[in-house]
Amino acid sequence: MLPFATVSGEWSDPITALFISTSAVCVTGLSVVNVGEYYSFWGQLTLLLLVQVGGLGYMTTSSMLLLLVGKRFSLREKITLQHALDTPGLQGALPLVRSIIGITLIFELSGVFLLLLVFVPQLGWTAGLWQSIFHSVSAFNNAGFSLFANSLENYRQSLLLNGTIAILIVLGGIGYQVIFEVFLWIQSRWRGGREMLLFSLSTKVAVSTTAVLLAAGMIAILLTEFNNPGTLQPLNWGDKVMAAWFQSVTARTAGFNTINNGNMTQAGLFFTIALMFVGASPGGTGGGIKTTTTRILLNCTKAGVLGIEQITLFARQIPHHLVVKATSVAVGSLLVVIASTSFLVLTEPKESFINLFFESMSAFGTVGLSTGITGRISPWGQLTIIGTMYIGRVGVLLLISALYGRQRPTLIRYPEDTLLVG
Repeated sequence: MLPFATVSGEWSDPITALFISTSAVCVTGLSVVNVGEYYSFWGQLTLLLLVQVGGLGYMTTSSMLLLLVGKRFSLREKITLQHALDTPGLQGALPLVRSIIGITLIFELSGVFLLLLVFVPQLGWTAGLWQSIFHSVSAFNNAGFSLFANSLENYRQSLLLNGTIAILIVLGGIGYQVIFEVFLWIQSRWRGGREMLLFSLSTKVAVSTTAVLLAAGMIAILLTEFNNPGTLQPLNWGDKVMAAWFQSVTARTAGFNTINNGNMTQAGLFFTIALMFVGASPGGTGGGIKTTTTRILLNCTKAGVLGIEQITLFARQIPHHLVVKATSVAVGSLLVVIASTSFLVLTEPKESFINLFFESMSAFGTVGLSTGITGRISPWGQLTIIGTMYIGRVGVLLLISALYGRQRPTLIRYPEDTLLVG
């Protein structure tokens, strides 16, 4: 809100500041103002720092600060960090934090160097360097903030920019565990090791599901937008494929766009909504119900149709409690989106339903894509979006657990009964 953060040098509106701050910490990318024109360099830097903290996560960031000042971790802090990073033991948490920070710096700096080749020839060294840093950090953390008024639409034909941003988005959203396992596999092959390194089930599911969703999303967008004069129709074949591919990648919680979402067909918007609902993978910087949740639910449906009691993935049986958790995440997320969309329909009667549904799903999936209505939303609608972004980033189950507290175990077992289903 402070005057130094805005170009005009005046105090910012409190709701606008809260909206942008929430969108940054929740690595969403939705904005009610043009951040490139509204905020000064210091405001943009503050925004980028919030994105970095939001992408790394609270526990990782706080642990990094403790490591920098040389403070020893208490047992409580180690246990909290272990649960936050889902590590099997206390000893592996701190090295994992160092690895996460190192991986983040390597990928973000690599993105900066590649983007310099795009921005510096056009904007000069000073502006080009800042644009490269801002977009690299925003892309790897799946935030989707851009300093350009129309995001990356002016660079839809730049193979280097599209490729760099897309790779950063995928790497940031696929999860650190996948990156570590792939690195160890490459390292083992490089050294000529004879020991066979087996990928974990989480990595197999995340990689395979991500690949299928990216390909399916590209094909769906190509089919629905191919002859749309507002999106893909003016482009040649190669640029159409690249634009459809980028849209499929960014819909998985990144928020950048090289085509105007407001001009997309309703079918294209609906496919994008579906991609946003699925989102990224666990342990990544993206949102959504996650690829693993989606895969478990699909295999659960398959098992129900075929009358199979066991739910399997890659020749491994999925525990019952994970099926219950996946169902809870999906149902809870759907209820949040329904509630958010309902509030927006009441507060924004002049906007179309598909645009409000798109905005709500973008907020919950921490995506940041918009059909262009974000700046027109009323204060009550903005507060609704703020709450939706927060829930989407924190997680439905974690939020419910924080509100209700841990349930005490009970020895009571109720008799089993049946009822009609389906």
